[in-house]
Amino acid sequence: MKQIVLSLLVDNTPGVLSRVAGLFTRRGYNIDSIAAGVTQNPKYTRITVVATGDDIILEQIRKQLLKLEDVVKIMQLEDNNSVCRELVLVKVKADKKEKQEIIAVADIFRAKIVDVSKNSLIIELTGNVNKIQAFISLLDGFDIIEMVRTGLTGLGRGKNIASVE
Repeated sequence: MKQIVLSLLVDNTPGVLSRVAGLFTRRGYNIDSIAAGVTQNPKYTRITVVATGDDIILEQIRKQLLKLEDVVKIMQLEDNNSVCRELVLVKVKADKKEKQEIIAVADIFRAKIVDVSKNSLIIELTGNVNKIQAFISLLDGFDIIEMVRTGLTGLGRGKNIASVE
């Protein structure tokens, strides 16, 4: 099994995300992560999809996505020619002593403390998937109350552009 990251440039129309996700559902493909947002040109939305499968399934996913009317362009984001990031917010239960330990771990990862209450902290961290996973694993001894991840998003480096001229 192999994982791919696809950056889709699609028309910014109502229901476009539903149509893309629906393609995966109808074909029985799994989405590991999906993130969408409008681009610098409000006519288009960029959807980043992470999927896992064998070579045949991944090729079929690409072909099926290209058949969707809203899809303008597809670019595969590979490690060596793209920048991919994810955002995580983690709410951790913490007393006074634990707060200092958690803040020390957050500092190592250049994470931000975005909320402090009497019994908890909320930490924001942006980075690649490995950095996020490493951070979460270091919080293993603490009581994570809630956590949310945005899903992977990314852009091609340099001239590797998935845009419409």
